[in-house]
Amino acid sequence: MVKFEKANMPKFIPGGFKPFIFFKEVKNELTKVIWPTREQVIKLTAIVVGISALVAIFIGAWDFIFTKLMALLIRK
Repeated sequence: MVKFEKANMPKFIPGGFKPFIFFKEVKNELTKVIWPTREQVIKLTAIVVGISALVAIFIGAWDFIFTKLMALLIRK
């Protein structure tokens, strides 16, 4: 079990939520992000679409096979 000491607890802003401070910090963090290039996005998107298509074909084939097997078993 984790024991929290008072020094490790997050600081609560006594005035409540400060949206301007929050969005300033968000903007600051977003400047640290290493964004992918256009070519990387296109390449990775193509990989995701390709793998998704292969998985869909694989699942569809097994579904077709099991459907035909069940139809054969039910008829007999």
